[in-house]
Amino acid sequence: MNLYMIQFDMEWENREANHHQVQVLLENAAPEPGSLLVLPEMFSTGFSMNIEVTAQTDNRQDELFLKDLAKKWQSAVLAGVVTRSGEDPPFNEAVAFSSDGEELIRYAKQQTFSFGGENETHRTGEQSMVFEWQGLNVAPLVCYDLRFPEHFRAAVDIGAEVLVIIASWPARRQLHWDALLKARAIENQAYVVGVNRCGSDPNANYVGGSVVYDPLGIQIAHAGQGSGVTEVTLDPEHLRGWRQKFPALHDRKIKTPK
Repeated sequence: MNLYMIQFDMEWENREANHHQVQVLLENAAPEPGSLLVLPEMFSTGFSMNIEVTAQTDNRQDELFLKDLAKKWQSAVLAGVVTRSGEDPPFNEAVAFSSDGEELIRYAKQQTFSFGGENETHRTGEQSMVFEWQGLNVAPLVCYDLRFPEHFRAAVDIGAEVLVIIASWPARRQLHWDALLKARAIENQAYVVGVNRCGSDPNANYVGGSVVYDPLGIQIAHAGQGSGVTEVTLDPEHLRGWRQKFPALHDRKIKTPK
């Protein structure tokens, strides 16, 4: 499966400008049909707690944009949006759409970032989820989820082979980003894809570092620090062969409750 990581400097709370940035980046990259295109957390506004701006309106304008991208490039698109239902606080979600614009998954971030006040403005999700694309089972997770390995193991227990973390992960904790992503790959014998933003917002600086680790913890792609699109190919036989050869997942004494 071909996967494209779209890393860019989001304009603060500016949906129109960020949609345009994504369009330009993909025009330049011209991804292969059948690929998986991945955008960061809250890709259209940046990691803002101003839900009057970040939350989609009833017409789901971010999702309409993502569906159009999926159809145009004949690929699946996975990205972070904020979704409100009625008067309840919104979810910080990862959504994916197939090449015909159909919804593949809607995952709500399970760990809201209390250090940044996200727990006061957003609801939390309740479960890990998986969707299938191009012969691989993909589980999306969102930013702060990365610090909680139980959500990754729960995803693996329902079939995940590719763990995709979309994020707005600040530069001051970049060492943790790299270490935790690599650990999640090794311990789950899975491809781990971390797609981060770069640039800055009123609260933090970001150095990107979008990256892919293979199931042995070997780095196979890195986006550097600037805006751009990075392509990588994920091989299901490499993953399944390693899990069969070194059956650590089967040797666990503690299983994730169903």
